Amino acid sequence: MLTSTPHTHLSPSILILESPSIAQTLAPLKPITQLRKKMTSRPELQAPPEIFYNDEEARKYTSSSRIIDIQDKLSERALELLALPDDNIPRLLLDIGCGSGLSGETLTENGHQWIGLDISQAMLDVALEREVEGDLLLSDMGQGLGLRPGVLDGAISISAVQWLCNADKSYHDPRLRLKAFFGSLYRCIARGARAVLQVYPENLAQRELILGFAMRAGFSGGVVVDFPHSTKSRKEYLVLTCGPPSLRSAIPKGKNEDEESCGDEESSGDEENESVYVSDRHRPRKKQKLNKKVKGRVWVMRKKEQMRRKGNTVPPDTKYTARKRKARF
Repeated sequence: MLTSTPHTHLSPSILILESPSIAQTLAPLKPITQLRKKMTSRPELQAPPEIFYNDEEARKYTSSSRIIDIQDKLSERALELLALPDDNIPRLLLDIGCGSGLSGETLTENGHQWIGLDISQAMLDVALEREVEGDLLLSDMGQGLGLRPGVLDGAISISAVQWLCNADKSYHDPRLRLKAFFGSLYRCIARGARAVLQVYPENLAQRELILGFAMRAGFSGGVVVDFPHSTKSRKEYLVLTCGPPSLRSAIPKGKNEDEESCGDEESSGDEENESVYVSDRHRPRKKQKLNKKVKGRVWVMRKKEQMRRKGNTVPPDTKYTARKRKARF
């Protein structure tokens, strides 16, 4: 039974529940609300990156010690998977989705120069306040990178590429944006160099979509999965080599719970929990145009004779009739 208190004490909109059956009916709503929150916990499902990472969110992100620690570990692992030569020569690297420069600091600590690219102005403002060492670009990676061909010695990306799988605007097509991104990335990386992209794909189809467009752009490589049996620690890295498959493009092994690389025996047991997914470069073959059958002199002479029988004016036959002209004519 529902009863409302008099207007002199409480607002008429406040109701007191006296029937246990109604309370029991409303009880199951709590887990549904929690499930809905869990479904929308992915930032890319809440708002476009330039809106989600506003000034408040950018400062909160950069000041969190937990996020700083995670970013440092992911960046160190991405740098390890880049497999740069150990010759103490600084390399020029691209940090895609650099944010406030947390991953770029790891590159600086390892003695490399870097260019940071991000779509969020607020994130780049925080990076400028922190006086990071890299050069910063405000740009949308889904429209292409716009860098000179072969200028980079490698590229990393931490938790950014999966944003391309969402259509945040009416004119956004995830497939076209992925094609533009990987095509421009392939062009600006030196041949034989690597790009390591740490991603959080929403599902298997999204992972295959991202990897498929990377292979079509010309990359060889695959996906390295660290801690495949852990729900919290599982991390996926696209390890892409610029150029055809070779010894250098061999995919590293993922780490297991003991911080060691997974062996073949450990990763081959369960197909769903494999630590390494390998894909070779595959470009769709263009359909070959079938050459039309060339009509020779005999056919031309027969046609001209038919035209004469019909009474049409036909040029006289000469040694140049039906002769193939040169291309530079």
